[in-house]
Amino acid sequence: MTRATNKKSSGAKGARFTAAELERIGARIFKLSRADETEVEITSESSALTRFANNTIHQNVAEGTLSISVRAVVDGRTARASTNKTDEESLRRVVEAAASLARNEPENPHLLPMLRAQKYQKVARFFPVTAAATPQDRARAVARVCKMAEKNKQTAAGIFSSGSAQSMLANSKGLFARHEQTRAEFSVTILEENSSGWAKSNSPDIRVIHPDALAESASRKAAASRQPRELPPGHYTAILEPPAVLDLVGFLFYDFAGTAVLDKRSCLTGRMEKKIFGENITIWDDAYHPLQSGAPYDGEGVPRQKVLLVDRGAPKNLVYARSTAKKMKAKPTGHGFSLPNEYGEAPMNLVFAGGDRSVDEMVRSTERGILVTRLWYIREVDPYEKVLTGMTRDGTFLVENGRVAGGIRNFRFNQSIIEMLAHVEMLGPAVRAAGEESFEMVVPAMKVRDFHFSEVTKF
Repeated sequence: MTRATNKKSSGAKGARFTAAELERIGARIFKLSRADETEVEITSESSALTRFANNTIHQNVAEGTLSISVRAVVDGRTARASTNKTDEESLRRVVEAAASLARNEPENPHLLPMLRAQKYQKVARFFPVTAAATPQDRARAVARVCKMAEKNKQTAAGIFSSGSAQSMLANSKGLFARHEQTRAEFSVTILEENSSGWAKSNSPDIRVIHPDALAESASRKAAASRQPRELPPGHYTAILEPPAVLDLVGFLFYDFAGTAVLDKRSCLTGRMEKKIFGENITIWDDAYHPLQSGAPYDGEGVPRQKVLLVDRGAPKNLVYARSTAKKMKAKPTGHGFSLPNEYGEAPMNLVFAGGDRSVDEMVRSTERGILVTRLWYIREVDPYEKVLTGMTRDGTFLVENGRVAGGIRNFRFNQSIIEMLAHVEMLGPAVRAAGEESFEMVVPAMKVRDFHFSEVTKF
């Protein structure tokens, strides 16, 4: 397999290809191919990032990338090769490489014919204002954040990024799919001598990201957690803000894959239709939710479906790639990855049903508990019981008698996510959350009883 990346430091827009140009590349590949079936996936991305630390911008980078991935099917065998070059010789070489690799693969008895043309629901995820964002736009926002931190005698660090991507998926059977979207992200950590605060936001629309408000929130958390006290480990009521919820429940996403259940690698194996979570837990995979992002089709071009995964505490449905669906006598749901792969499928647009309780209301209703801003360094301990370990970070507070009583030293936790979702007492409104351990999802804040904080850290 040939694979390469092309970076352009002169500016992110330099790698942007028009839809017509991508189509012409695909047509050239089909003309060159002699395989039984041919699939081409082309992605063109441009991205730029402004990085700051110690209240100063210290880096601005931009890059453009182009990936051309060709899959060939020869005598029931399939393989993929990729390149980043568009000249005729490079395209010929990648087409021949895919076919050559396919001939040397073992025959795949589960390989299905490529799809013919499909119909896709439209999604609007490209925002010109995001694609047009300049280093000056990002720098002005960062400068305001740094100025605020200096005024408060704090130190700010983080990133502000923006960019766009477009992709095309087509095959020799007539399938053609195209998607474009933008992406913007702001993340800030505010530091003091012995405390810190953090906030982050991500969206296709840069206009819904508010760096000043995010920085002010992180600043307040840093100030409120000065001189953190140490609490003994144990089981506490935990009030988890959306980023903390995201990075925990994100570990569940692959458990809803048909392949994972078929291979008995899922925590849902033997638990489908059983109420293992609380009555207030309902989860969908919904690529069309207004707070979601991504293409309306999967790696084979199957239209994505909205799937009810958990209904009032009981796992109800799985997601399926075409091959998995055939093995499990189900219908494909549009969640497969590009072939060949060993993972099958996964829901990539998780949406949790939320509630109407604010974090402040959760605090006021709590006699004694822990308020958690975010988590990090999370690892899976027990895949079947879904026990995770990790640490709190950048804003961990004691709640006493219905109010935030001050910052505490960070905890390590050991917690089953299955048990956690069975102990949720309150839910906030579902929002698009951004964390560090999981891709973005739509999740609420949660008040959870008996959350296991297993050890105190030294910071």
